[in-house]
Amino acid sequence: MADAFEARIQPPGKRRFDFQHLPHTDEPFERALDVARAGDRLTLEQGVALMGVARDPERKARVLELADRRRREVVGDEVTFVANMNLNVTTACTVGCLFCNFKDSAHLFERTATQAHDGFTRTVEQTRALAAEAVRRGVFEICSVSGLHPAFVLNETHRRALERNPVNYKPPERYAKDPGSYVEQLRAMKVDGVHLHAMTPEEAYHAKRGTDWSYARVYETLAEAGLNSVPGTAAEVLVDEVRDVICPGKIGTAEWLKGMEGAAQAGLPMTATIMYGHVENARHRVMHLDVVRALQDRTGNVTEFVPLKFVHPDTPLFRMGLVTGSSSDAEDELMVAVARLYLDNVLNVQVSWVKYGDRMGQHLLGCGGNDFMGTLLSEEITQRAGGGHGTFRSFADYVRLITEIGRVPVERSTDYARKRVVEVRPGVEPGPTLGPRADGTPLLRPGERAPLPTS
Repeated sequence: MADAFEARIQPPGKRRFDFQHLPHTDEPFERALDVARAGDRLTLEQGVALMGVARDPERKARVLELADRRRREVVGDEVTFVANMNLNVTTACTVGCLFCNFKDSAHLFERTATQAHDGFTRTVEQTRALAAEAVRRGVFEICSVSGLHPAFVLNETHRRALERNPVNYKPPERYAKDPGSYVEQLRAMKVDGVHLHAMTPEEAYHAKRGTDWSYARVYETLAEAGLNSVPGTAAEVLVDEVRDVICPGKIGTAEWLKGMEGAAQAGLPMTATIMYGHVENARHRVMHLDVVRALQDRTGNVTEFVPLKFVHPDTPLFRMGLVTGSSSDAEDELMVAVARLYLDNVLNVQVSWVKYGDRMGQHLLGCGGNDFMGTLLSEEITQRAGGGHGTFRSFADYVRLITEIGRVPVERSTDYARKRVVEVRPGVEPGPTLGPRADGTPLLRPGERAPLPTS
């Protein structure tokens, strides 16, 4: 059964995408639901049968109910979240993905450039100051995802290799600000042993360009610099015919998997994501889940799966007329629910309040989700794409939102190894306790602005 895909991406006069993989299946819905109900592993066709019922409210409700039941069986009624801060180094990028408005063309950052822009590059010293402030406030985790700046290198050995073989490389002297190296930036973030969640497979590819180094070597080098876990972003949709439309300059599915497997070889936990709701269809989404499930079968290192709804208003895909909007509420519900049922080897399914907002986020926690993201303190990627759901969540917000739906609020570590139930005392606003300098006080005082990074 087709979902809302065709209506969403077919504005008048726009071309149809000639995808090989279409959202139709001959697999009976009832049989697919029976397999899921029995707890057996779903086939790809059965996943498509479940994912494709966005226009059938009765069948959709049965999938959501089953996913929520599975969530209770697997992880219980806790809703977890982490005290964290996003600290991205640069928006300068050479890729130009059509779903993204975070990046700025790298040439705009050169000393000779005259065109104004809103992007930034942070020096190592700026990064260190911002990380220290975040840790002082009590965060457990610093999360960092950046553009592919041509001067950004793994370390000085990598810089020397690129000087001999300049693949997508320009020396830092060309730029108004020097981003330094990935190793230097991570060391600057590693204040008081804070957990560093950084270096997507795309960034790891950038950190080894021009060499024959393995991903395992890159991630081992980064781990020595303080990296603790890897965000499985840059995944978008792990079907190359979709990637050819939305991010033709990015690494393909096979390369993304090599990066993730390299991170696992280096002993690093990792997350996995999907960014959906643009040009893909229900089959593509399940194919993506199938790739993630197989990766987890091989590595066992995926701690959580994170569905990310495409935020469209300020993106090239929308400005070019290739999409007219994002996914429907029904598609969002099914994305979370089918992820819970299909990924039988991944314990945690995250719901992003940045992408869905508070009310829809609460609802999706009843569709199979059990994690509610993190405090962030600052958020730049979704905001620059046109997102409007805010940039910070306090512990008090989390307690209210989670208890409103009858669930248990739990502060967690990035890898879920450490948890504590957030207990609320009358008149006392709760705060984090797991971070290296956390003492239970709120991250922000009443009326205080989040420490938004400056350029």
